[in-house]
Amino acid sequence: MAFREYKIGARMFAVCLGGSMTITLLFPSITLALATSSDVGLDKSFYAGHETGFNLEDPFLLGWNKPLKVTLRVDPKTQQPMELKTVYVYQPGTSFPASILHPRIFGKGIQELSEGQGKVGEARRESGAVFTLAKGTFQGAEYSYVDNLTATRGWTPAEVMLVAKDEDVLHAGAGKTMFVREGCWWCHTMLPEETQDWQVFGAPPMLGDFNAESPTAFGSDRKGPDLLHVGSRNSSREWMMLHFFNPRLVQPHSIMPRFDYLWGEKDANGQKIDFDKWRAEYIEYRDGKRVNPPEVPAYGKDSEIRYLIDWIMSLK
Repeated sequence: MAFREYKIGARMFAVCLGGSMTITLLFPSITLALATSSDVGLDKSFYAGHETGFNLEDPFLLGWNKPLKVTLRVDPKTQQPMELKTVYVYQPGTSFPASILHPRIFGKGIQELSEGQGKVGEARRESGAVFTLAKGTFQGAEYSYVDNLTATRGWTPAEVMLVAKDEDVLHAGAGKTMFVREGCWWCHTMLPEETQDWQVFGAPPMLGDFNAESPTAFGSDRKGPDLLHVGSRNSSREWMMLHFFNPRLVQPHSIMPRFDYLWGEKDANGQKIDFDKWRAEYIEYRDGKRVNPPEVPAYGKDSEIRYLIDWIMSLK
């Protein structure tokens, strides 16, 4: 009879812990698996790619192995103007999102249309693919589904990028990697939680907004504004550029750190950026010794800050 109470207590603790983990992890996983992806979820999963954060294909979180979100203005085959179309370009070797590898993640209706009309099963990583979102009907209901344009129209990643203008290309997937790497989600959430939040930051996300997204970047603490719809609230790239280079340029009492190092060594014109000089001039401005702050250098098209701002602008 020795220690009987302890044995009973230990078993009860194990049952409670197991039940808690089941409720916390297993049940939500089942619910997510049964959810039908929303348009927001499809968009996010296809511009973010397979995995964001540390992985073997991007061990140093530099934005490698990511697709491009492109607004097309001309047909890649005929070179003729066409109605604007958003496509997701996966260069040869770029990993596909989990929903392409496991189409059941799409949910009922979207899976059938994507496999049948969209021919997503014909996409091959080694040759790359171009995807877009299309509309279709399944069992009398309309759904958005994924169309593999490489299979249905013969568009290749190389042809699309040949006609795409740089200003129409978003490195949003690589930008999300920058967001995770720099710890932005330590201070910013992407989950408006209360009624007051919805009035200020916009509507909360829906269940289907997260199919195939990894990680969700919800965040766990909020020291700065929620960013879920920030691209709709503030669409100024110039403001974002100032904010990231030195937040005190636009918010004098901001506690956000500078991210000027994401510019790299050279600006958009290929000129070396003199950070020491810029900071010295900014201190003079802060102390009232000069009227205007120093000009923030324009970022290069392949800079990490361009990637990050591209992602922030995509958060609608």
